[in-house]
Amino acid sequence: MDQQAIWGEEAARHYDTPGMGMFAPDVLGPTVDRLAELAGKGAALEFAIGTGRVAIPLRERGVPVTGIESSSAMIAQLWTKVDEGTLPVVLGDMATATAPGRYSLVYLVFNTITNLLTQAEQVACFRNAARHLEPGGRFVIETFVPDLRRLPPGQDAVVFHSEPGYFGFDTYDLQKQQIVSHHFYFREEDGRGRVFRSPHRLVWPAELDLMAQLAGMELESRHADWAGSEFTAESRSHVSVYRVPRQG
Repeated sequence: MDQQAIWGEEAARHYDTPGMGMFAPDVLGPTVDRLAELAGKGAALEFAIGTGRVAIPLRERGVPVTGIESSSAMIAQLWTKVDEGTLPVVLGDMATATAPGRYSLVYLVFNTITNLLTQAEQVACFRNAARHLEPGGRFVIETFVPDLRRLPPGQDAVVFHSEPGYFGFDTYDLQKQQIVSHHFYFREEDGRGRVFRSPHRLVWPAELDLMAQLAGMELESRHADWAGSEFTAESRSHVSVYRVPRQG
């Protein structure tokens, strides 16, 4: 699947859900709080900045933010909320594109590392983050923990959510270590709706740790969420902070 086609004008138009879902204050608030703490007095770079869900409130907290984004439609949507001079964005792939300057924080949120569909691309993303960081700078990843225990033997699809007007399921290709998430939105009164599909590469926390080592970074902390809950064997997601060693 072509990422530019997936995250095109229709996806950008429907992406924002103000006050709900990933835009809900209890989701977004702790995210911005933690990122502002990690950025300190430095600047931040967001990989796959999207429509500015995190970057705009982080910028409002006084943290200078730059973005990298592969979808021109998502960038256009972002710039309906804030001007380009306030929040500059480089159009390009987060695994290879370069933003000007150096940063105290590079971050990649909401499972977006899995949009890179090969191990090589994910490793390149870590190396790209390290290139942008100052000595002592941090790279933060928020993503899900693969939950293969939900997949019964001989079955390659699992429903992960269902509610009035929406249901979603994942189809698995374990040989490629990939899934495709299928999202169906519909109006119950007339059955009309839309479908959105996105591919992802499953990646385990330990594999991410090795990618960090290859990029010259080390794990500083890992929690189950942005509020700092303990990460355990039952955690379904994690926020991992990697750090570039200080010189000298």
